Amino acid sequence: MSVIIVLIAASLLVAVGFLISYLWAVKSGQYDDKYTPSVRILFEDSQKNSERRTQSAELKNEKQKQN
Repeated sequence: MSVIIVLIAASLLVAVGFLISYLWAVKSGQYDDKYTPSVRILFEDSQKNSERRTQSAELKNEKQKQN
């Protein structure tokens, strides 16, 4: 029976810790940006595509220099 009391106390301690960390994150502004997540995928795709184009152009230039 004492083990159950210890486990309940430990789980309450962990739950309070998570609650405190959540409230701290909300208070510090972690969840303020509501616009960027909705368009983030558009920015990431364009960055990846431009990097791929740059890499492929560099590879083509190296192949032409070797020939």
